[in-house]
Amino acid sequence: GIAYLDHAGSALFPESLLKAFTDDLRDNVYGNPHSQNISSRLTHDTVEHVRYRILQHFHTSAEDYTVIFTSGCTAALKLVAEAFPWIPEGTKQPSSRFCYLTDSHTSVVGMRGITASMNVLSVPVKPKEMLLSAKNTLPPEEQNCTTPHLFSYPAQSNFSGTKYPLSWIHDIKSGKLCPTEIPGKWFVLLDAASYVSTSPLDLGVHQADFIPISFYKIFGFPTGLGALLVSNRIAPFLRKSYFGGGTAAAYLAGEDFYFPQKSIAERFEDGTVSFLDIIALKHGFDVLERLTGGMENIKQHTFALAHYTYTVLSTLKHANGAPVVRIYSDTDFSSPDVQGPIINFNILDENGEVIGFSQVDKMASLYNIHLRTGCFCNTGACQMHLGISNEDIRRNLQAGHICGDNVDVIDGRPTGSVRISFGYMSTFEDAQSFLKFIIATRFSKSDTTVPFQSSVTKLTTESVKPPVRDDYSSCNNANKLAPRMHVLDRDLWDNSPATVKTVKWQPQGTETESIRAAVSETAVPTCRRGGKPITVTNIYLYPIKSCSAFEVAEWPVGNQGLLYDRNWMVVNQNGVCITQKQEPRLCLINPSIDLKQNIMIVQAEGMDPISISLEENPGKEAVICENKVCSHRVKTYDCGERIAGWLSTFLGRSCRLIRQSSDIKNNKHQKNAKDLAPATSISLSLVNEAQYLLINVASISHLKDHISARLEEPLEIQELIPRFRANLVISAPESFEEEEWAEISVGSLRFQVVGPCSRCQIICIDQQSGERNKEFLQSLSAARGRKTNFGIYLMNQPLCSSSLDILSVGSEVLPVLKENPEIQPPPSSEEKCSG
Repeated sequence: GIAYLDHAGSALFPESLLKAFTDDLRDNVYGNPHSQNISSRLTHDTVEHVRYRILQHFHTSAEDYTVIFTSGCTAALKLVAEAFPWIPEGTKQPSSRFCYLTDSHTSVVGMRGITASMNVLSVPVKPKEMLLSAKNTLPPEEQNCTTPHLFSYPAQSNFSGTKYPLSWIHDIKSGKLCPTEIPGKWFVLLDAASYVSTSPLDLGVHQADFIPISFYKIFGFPTGLGALLVSNRIAPFLRKSYFGGGTAAAYLAGEDFYFPQKSIAERFEDGTVSFLDIIALKHGFDVLERLTGGMENIKQHTFALAHYTYTVLSTLKHANGAPVVRIYSDTDFSSPDVQGPIINFNILDENGEVIGFSQVDKMASLYNIHLRTGCFCNTGACQMHLGISNEDIRRNLQAGHICGDNVDVIDGRPTGSVRISFGYMSTFEDAQSFLKFIIATRFSKSDTTVPFQSSVTKLTTESVKPPVRDDYSSCNNANKLAPRMHVLDRDLWDNSPATVKTVKWQPQGTETESIRAAVSETAVPTCRRGGKPITVTNIYLYPIKSCSAFEVAEWPVGNQGLLYDRNWMVVNQNGVCITQKQEPRLCLINPSIDLKQNIMIVQAEGMDPISISLEENPGKEAVICENKVCSHRVKTYDCGERIAGWLSTFLGRSCRLIRQSSDIKNNKHQKNAKDLAPATSISLSLVNEAQYLLINVASISHLKDHISARLEEPLEIQELIPRFRANLVISAPESFEEEEWAEISVGSLRFQVVGPCSRCQIICIDQQSGERNKEFLQSLSAARGRKTNFGIYLMNQPLCSSSLDILSVGSEVLPVLKENPEIQPPPSSEEKCSG
């Protein structure tokens, strides 16, 4: 099963929530709340009831707080920045300040863009500086100043799970703490989005002025809905320029006259609120209470799981005594009052070097573990914990690294980390699955036997039961949830080998951006001299993306690569591409091309063959749609009900077949290639990365020896070749010598080498049976010194003539060496795998 460990990113919703919501929609008619008819009044009254329920959840009432619905926490923060009664620089009064803790989400830091436009200064405050801010008390003559200032901090860091003191709210408002030495009245914005997903918040005690939240963090559904809870003491002073539908009590279209609604909520909720989503919240609260017994139980349950995982992780050692992980935390996980259920870390090798987070993510996917990597939209915390300077950030950007990409290590230093987080649905088995993954990947069979060392080897629980995705009654008794710890000697998990072996990982590094050349424009190529001739041994095309290969002895070359290669792809009911990552049985679908009959024949065991014309004739009724392949946009059209029904029957899920439109003018799946022709635009089919993928039999043989040793069973080269889904298989004498080539020629065709192929979990799928075996990717990582590169991408010059060139098995391959043998692909945010 899946171990979902990204609850800080989003909670998961239970089936019972959806059922209760859909039953409600079936039994009632909800109209626009701005109308006055019966269905509209029902909507209005239900929405108001939900407002009260939200306030009740946070232990307050409508006398003290107003709930303003927004599209999410970010929109709530933006609203505060726009509406706060700032006093700008340059007036007779002392000017306002916007202060924020550096351990804050991007959306908080982004408020300074609005304050800057209002000529209001922003002041970042480091967490350690807050501990000293009690010394910043003002002299008595300045304590009566009424200039409004705003201080924002998170109740819980979304990076590390550190819980910052809620007592700061009162201390700052009372003047006991002063973030910066300036006279005025302080208001507090408490970013509670991360905190309230697993912890109770009592606004009756901790009376922050603004509390932004996102409901999907709590319930998982609905998404795109948040709220700003505003203290009624500050609400009348908020300012607003724009007025949308429903916010005006009266206005004139022909004159500058506008009078706002009396209600603060109505004044700031522009247009019609997302009333059906708001109604869903009512069922979210009901289900959460029924399944868990309340937020205090969730707090204890999730912390118990985090504490258990932290305890084991922090004691794992390599054979030389070096730690397996470096945990980024400000606490020792001793109390749920100071630490949330978030663990942030990086994996280390035996030399203490960081394993890149993208490599960890890739390996985790083999074990069906869903975690998060990067900086988590919290650059301040990332810099603080990883020791990244401001200059490092600027230098990394110049090197091509941006937020959200897979560039995980630059100059030997990590650019981000790995985060796991628990929610009320999490189980003890989820924590164990994660820890087993860490052990199995770092200490599995390899070339060198290393004894496993750990001072804490087993933690067990008597009360946390296996996951049942709609029954979480185990949360109802918090005292039963805490795992009881037992230290047993060298027995963390059943069937663990007495000796285990190290798998060497390497940071994935920068990924290939397809058409940008991997060699310098000024490099002088050198022809490969002497040695055994290199020939093409196999040619494969994949008419339907992610389906079985079609092997040929010779084949025409078109403008997008091999003719009809990846011209079609299978999509789900939402039009999103399905690959073997989601549906391994795609490899059991066998498409073949009959050029004489001008048809594609699709076959699968237990199914009657079905044919599709190669003529591109979508018909007038067909709609040309836009789809995404990796980061590329492509124009496609649907291939009809007949093949859709065939595929849906075989795969057991609703899906359709689409084909790429040949209208190049409307096709965005193009890139510019260097060294092919000036300003040449290369068109791609539905490939992820480049027109061709080439592998070398000698490299396969080298890898085969590693995998056979780890599997302890013989493995044939012909069993391995299909896993790498190459177009061209060649017989170069030296393993991996293809990585030293700048270009190759095959007959009259010249190909540019544009980078290595960084492999993903698809190579773990047996292309004959659809069965997975994660050993293959781990073996590749070990064999390549922690890299997962295998094979090279090629592009070739578009055809200028009307006749098609032919690629044939047996053709000689003439490579040209590049000056720098180490292929350094440019950065890319997408994981590149052959489909």
